[in-house]
Amino acid sequence: MDDLERRIAQARGDEPADLVLRGGRVFDLITGTLMVGDVAICGDRIAGVGDYEARQVIDVSGLVLVPGFIDTHLHVESSLVTPHEFDRCVTPRGVTTAICDPHEIANVIGPDGIRWFQKASECLLMDLRVQLSSCVPSTEMETAGARIEAEELAPLMGHPSGIGLAEFMNYPGVIHRDPAAMAKLRLFAGGHIDGHCPQLSGRDLSAYVAAGIRTEHEATTADEALEKLRMGMRVLIREGSVSKDLIALQPVLTDITAPYMCLCTDDRNPLDIAEHGHLDHMIRELIRRGSPPLAVYRAASLSAAEAFGLKDRGLIAPGMRADIVALDSLESCRAQMVVCGGRVVDDAAFAARKPLDPVGRASVKAPKVSAQDFRCAGNRSETPVIGILEGKIITEHLTCDIAPVDGDKRPDPTRDLARIAVIERHGRNGNIATGFVQGFSLRRGAIASTLCHDHHNIAVVGVDYGDMALAANHLSLIEGGFVVVESGRVIADLPLPVAGLMSLDPFETVRDRLILLRKAARTLGVTLEEPFLQLAFLALPVIPALKITDRGMVDVTRFEIIAG
Repeated sequence: MDDLERRIAQARGDEPADLVLRGGRVFDLITGTLMVGDVAICGDRIAGVGDYEARQVIDVSGLVLVPGFIDTHLHVESSLVTPHEFDRCVTPRGVTTAICDPHEIANVIGPDGIRWFQKASECLLMDLRVQLSSCVPSTEMETAGARIEAEELAPLMGHPSGIGLAEFMNYPGVIHRDPAAMAKLRLFAGGHIDGHCPQLSGRDLSAYVAAGIRTEHEATTADEALEKLRMGMRVLIREGSVSKDLIALQPVLTDITAPYMCLCTDDRNPLDIAEHGHLDHMIRELIRRGSPPLAVYRAASLSAAEAFGLKDRGLIAPGMRADIVALDSLESCRAQMVVCGGRVVDDAAFAARKPLDPVGRASVKAPKVSAQDFRCAGNRSETPVIGILEGKIITEHLTCDIAPVDGDKRPDPTRDLARIAVIERHGRNGNIATGFVQGFSLRRGAIASTLCHDHHNIAVVGVDYGDMALAANHLSLIEGGFVVVESGRVIADLPLPVAGLMSLDPFETVRDRLILLRKAARTLGVTLEEPFLQLAFLALPVIPALKITDRGMVDVTRFEIIAG
């Protein structure tokens, strides 16, 4: 018999199932009931729920079985580890499907980065779905390592991991009908197009949605989420390492809205995953704050599957993909066992995966800088300053009086005014732009990163120019990563040699290095919980209100570079 006939035979009980999970209760996301019965599995599919015999039986007595969780939007690169290590990090927590946008690596090495993720998807336990990156670079106000237009996307279509076009960040290009944006939208017309339109409202939002964009993860207030829901968009509640929108959007998630709401992490590193969790953390927190468990688990699986056209998952029901999480309780959401595509997730299953060679080595080609490169010229005291809002990637556009001294506007730790700079690192033009940021609480030294959304140049913030130069130059030596510098010496770092974005080490090693980096940053006075990813988002010119790229300070509201 072929797979279809075997599944039908096992569903009828004409032959034993390949695997049975016995003794648990199944959470039915259609009726909201807890059903008692065996879950029979045939290959990678569920054959049925009831009374079954099997070749292999796993006792799950006392546990609650729920469908595998679906992270509806993330960048694996922001986990700082390779797809293989990301799989090993989050699949045991119940994440059986992850919908990724590989635009971080695509901004460094172009379509080859997307192809690498497509190959990775063929090797993992989890089902990694690879959207095709829509905005490389995100705008014309930055220098990336690559440019991808519609003609470069077309050959990447058709891979089994594909769903559609990833987050369309250039929302002005959509609503003002930029020809390059229109070409990409037409290429994916009738398919799935993922959204990204922070604070867009009214007719501009209508124009954006009218383009066929149906999902959106940038809502940061309940009112914004409700307007987007009324427009017919699926709203993805996001809780990453920096972007923490769960508390603001939790009241919106109800049994009524749950079919149009999903969960995502966007950018979450192994330290946060170790300390708090991944989607399991979001589920626990939403329920703790009063959201109905049925609504939360629908958002985590069934609604996510429906939103992205994955009709074969999201329920524990006959014919569905056998993605199952065995929990101690719905409220605690602690995975005791995970089955992914019919395979039990354990060390042996991870060890059996096909390996994949890294790409994007030696990608940091930045100019060597000196202390003098960080001077900030200008004869006006009135100065734009990026104001950090912790827990958000949106920023304030502040104005401070900073009097120039000897032709330089100096950092002022007493006012929490640090120098920020972006250095082009792809070997394109060697641009260096400087400005000011408030919110790090730096008292001395500098920190720097090549994880710098989305162009991934070098971002460095500090109050000592010599330390800033050392930090930036050190990143070239280690092929990219994070670094903390104080008084002319490197006190902590994390090499990320895969495109300057990902480590080749196990996620546990990366987690431990992040702990050391966080401690080192705090010795400089830094008070932010996640200073490195917070720094990375200060260079993303599609998120309001004030940002910086290698071309200068960017007024995102006006979508223009501020004249120096």
